Amino acid sequence: MEDLVANNPVNRLELVVLRRYPRRLVNSANYTGSLAAACGRDETGLVGIVLWGEQVNHVKAGDIIRIENGWCRMRDGEIIVSTGRNGTLEVIDR
Repeated sequence: MEDLVANNPVNRLELVVLRRYPRRLVNSANYTGSLAAACGRDETGLVGIVLWGEQVNHVKAGDIIRIENGWCRMRDGEIIVSTGRNGTLEVIDR
């Protein structure tokens, strides 16, 4: 997590998903579909995760995921990561 800087891209990040919160449906000008918050950690700390669309159904607590070409934001003093529009999320171990 020490490499993450708010408002900068995330080249590659591997995390253990600690919890996935219930999904909700979003209908906004920028996105319509499923969205779920999650939290994860690596050896350096905790981070929030935003899951979009099919990611909501694929990612479960205990999964090890890899995010590539995503983004990083600061919200309420906490770092949040997501794939955004162009990134990828892969479950690499269960």
